Amino acid sequence: MTEVSVRPHTSSHDLPVSPELATFMAGGWAPSPLPRDARVPGSGLTPARRARLSARFPGERLIVPAGEPRVRSNDCDHRFRPHSAYAWLTGLTGEDQAGHVLVLEPDGTRGHEAVLFLRPRSPRDGGEEFYRDRRHGEFWVGRRPDLAEAERLTGIRCVHLDGLKRLPPGRDAARDAELASVLSELRLVKDAWEVSQLQAAVDHTTAGFEDVVRAVPRALAHPRGERWIEGVFDLRARAEGNGTGYETIAASGAHACVLHWTRNDGRLDRDDLLLLDAGVETDTLYTADITRTLPLSGRFSPVQRQVYELVLAAQEAGIAALRPGASFRDFHRAGMKVIAEGLADWGVLRSPEGELHRRYTLCGSGHMLGLDVHDCAQARSDAYVDGALAEGHVLTVEPGLYFQPDDETLPAELRGIGVRIEDDLVIMEDGARLMSGALPRTPEAIEAWMGALLDG
Repeated sequence: MTEVSVRPHTSSHDLPVSPELATFMAGGWAPSPLPRDARVPGSGLTPARRARLSARFPGERLIVPAGEPRVRSNDCDHRFRPHSAYAWLTGLTGEDQAGHVLVLEPDGTRGHEAVLFLRPRSPRDGGEEFYRDRRHGEFWVGRRPDLAEAERLTGIRCVHLDGLKRLPPGRDAARDAELASVLSELRLVKDAWEVSQLQAAVDHTTAGFEDVVRAVPRALAHPRGERWIEGVFDLRARAEGNGTGYETIAASGAHACVLHWTRNDGRLDRDDLLLLDAGVETDTLYTADITRTLPLSGRFSPVQRQVYELVLAAQEAGIAALRPGASFRDFHRAGMKVIAEGLADWGVLRSPEGELHRRYTLCGSGHMLGLDVHDCAQARSDAYVDGALAEGHVLTVEPGLYFQPDDETLPAELRGIGVRIEDDLVIMEDGARLMSGALPRTPEAIEAWMGALLDG
């Protein structure tokens, strides 16, 4: 049987260039070097990170790619974001890192030399890439550093990407998985600079939530008000950082019962709640992850407040369980105990024992946070989900209740209500610091906050 498939379109449709134009384009350009004192943010921290990785793999070549662009449609790519491990080891976070590769080459002792294989700036005095190449040319996608500039920016020896082809083969899939796990585990504890970047992400996200509340009247009037909310937040994310750290969830009414509702195509109703799960990603690629569930009228109805207060009590119990040495799962267990007992008190469950409450909660109550929204996900269980919390861990606590609109085990007044409250915290010596405390959490504080923003 013959198989026929559609493949991504790669042709640039470039027009031919006459010899006269090629000659004319080759000269007459003034020097435009990068500032000699420019450095990658956080570059002073990356040598120690690479040394920690090196110590785990003596004598082995380690290859950490930034990744390749992904086609969005025809000859248009998605905006590129480098792999988090690559960014952590090099400090390089820009869209121009596509295709670049960090190699830690054994140095003959038990250490490694870092070598960065990259595509340097297109030369103006030879070749036509700088004005003809639509994917890499400077006139198409912007300025890249030359090799010497890249070395000054990063403190890493830099060579042309073509040199990567000359490395001898030697891949081992099992060792690749080990490398991925170790890289995740090394990133679990955040240093002070990383915490400051995460706090900046949280602060920008707080501003984005304020923008959203101010925009509620216009969003209520739009036939796809959820999209209006998404757009307002995403504007803040692009203005203050690299963009959003994940697809914004702007879920109103029963859409809030869909955990990852990103269609965001629904109309808003003043009588409903809006579940907004959103985070700004900084230019250094650290992301916040915050959820608030807000009454679109500005005030909770009695049944909305009832559900909200149970989720808030669960979150408070979870936060109280955070401390160095505690099991990572303790905060989830604490929150779910409150949820189960509350549902039993309401008569939704016959007993708080067992796990029947999971019908209405569905998922875990938090995760590590950092360069990825679900950070360090390839860490082994004993280092993460079955491990203990440590000072410097940054994580979310996000219990929720999701009462599906067609769930006949529920009283009618509860159906179609979804509530999640999510905050970002850093583990400290004596407990945990609430990084997102500038956003109100109690029903009374939310109503006062919304009232002030809407009246303003």
